[in-house]
Amino acid sequence: MAIEEPAYRSLISEPPFEHRAYSDYVIAETDVAGDFDTASTRGFRRVAAYIFGENLLPSGENKKIAMTAPVVMNLGDSASMYFVMPSAYKKEALPNPSAANVHIEEEMPKTLAVLRFGGFSSDEKIKAQCDILANTLTEQGIETVGSYMYMGYNAPWDVVNRRNEVAIEIVLNTLTYSN
Repeated sequence: MAIEEPAYRSLISEPPFEHRAYSDYVIAETDVAGDFDTASTRGFRRVAAYIFGENLLPSGENKKIAMTAPVVMNLGDSASMYFVMPSAYKKEALPNPSAANVHIEEEMPKTLAVLRFGGFSSDEKIKAQCDILANTLTEQGIETVGSYMYMGYNAPWDVVNRRNEVAIEIVLNTLTYSN
């Protein structure tokens, strides 16, 4: 069974780097703290509980929501983790989270510079990949906005062919695209 991913248009693809234009989408998000393992486990459990039914519709019922990929962790001074909601949902159609530390937000369209890498992730590996992406963007004279994010696409028990990415929003007026 295929897991839905947010739609994007690839503007530049020179593996392992890519520039992607994303449309708006809705997320279920929670703030997290600690090292990567602690924060990602805690954040995943909170947001997974929401999509597995710890929520409330106006009718008083709970609703299960399909899992999507990737699981996104915003890195920076204050970290957060989120799941992108399936594209069939608008914010107002989603149930309210039962947990006070989970909230539903709308993400506006954005363009991300993305670096893909494999294997299992750790604080050190994610930082190293962010540094590679930062150096590449600096060399290309591309301005960034906000903090880096980590995007994980695999279940914890997947051992081979793991897909991970680090990304950051980029300023479009510093780029020219042919398509």
